[in-house]
Amino acid sequence: MNRRTFLGGAGLLTGLGALTTLTACGDEPEPTGKDEPTPEPTRKDSAMPEPTRHTYGEDPSQYADLHRPEGDPRGVVVVIHGGFWRSEYNAQDLGTPLAEALAAEGWAAWNLEYRRVGDGQGGGGGTPTTFDDVAAGIDLLAELDLDLSTVVTLGHSAGGHLGAWAAGRGESGWANTVPVTHVISQAGVLDLRAADAESLGGGAVQALLGHPATEADARYDPAQQLPLDVPVWCVHGTIDGNVPFRQSATYVERAIAAGATAELVEVSGDHFVVIDPTSAAWTRQLEILDGIG
Repeated sequence: MNRRTFLGGAGLLTGLGALTTLTACGDEPEPTGKDEPTPEPTRKDSAMPEPTRHTYGEDPSQYADLHRPEGDPRGVVVVIHGGFWRSEYNAQDLGTPLAEALAAEGWAAWNLEYRRVGDGQGGGGGTPTTFDDVAAGIDLLAELDLDLSTVVTLGHSAGGHLGAWAAGRGESGWANTVPVTHVISQAGVLDLRAADAESLGGGAVQALLGHPATEADARYDPAQQLPLDVPVWCVHGTIDGNVPFRQSATYVERAIAAGATAELVEVSGDHFVVIDPTSAAWTRQLEILDGIG
């Protein structure tokens, strides 16, 4: 099953209308730094190093897979998958293709998993657990042999939300051992109050927060955390039917007005074109990364 079918399958769409992709996380345990081989790497390029798995807690979802390039990395890209923060979507299916593509371009790709909203496998997330996990997962990079002068978050849909949030997490009370230096949001849910008002993902925002989004949720909401002190690129398909294009357009407009560095990158296509490594939209994101490192 391809990712477009997986994310837009009838099983989820039946209750939600159109589905978007994003991520979630959980509580903040002490990082273990545990290292083990990734269970099912299928590398397209046999010359590439095999990814390694690193855990930052005891829950099965508290891990990240490190995809190293050949030679010294140009920097680190933290890949944060989407799925409206729901437990049925995972880093293995959604993040691995992007991490492999990034490693092939010379980047160290940190494919981050976390606890998501829901019961059973992959669940246990929500607020603040999901945010705790993302913060702890990024900070685990400090225990690895990597140059952390460039750390880019690359997140799709709900992952775009978490990637932008992570760049300002220190101002909202979370540990910030490994600061994010750049953000690329792929069709991100960047305004929780607007997303809740439109019931994106069939009430996904309320499921994440546990209540309707308000001004009191500023510490979780990128649109209420402006201005960020790092540059943000909002890459969004012009015919996105899952997360409206205006989520990115309005965020960039407000960011610039607040004195931040932000750019709206319009690409042709739908919600999923931005996570297709064969697409022109992906090529445009590689060009952004070329300008960073």
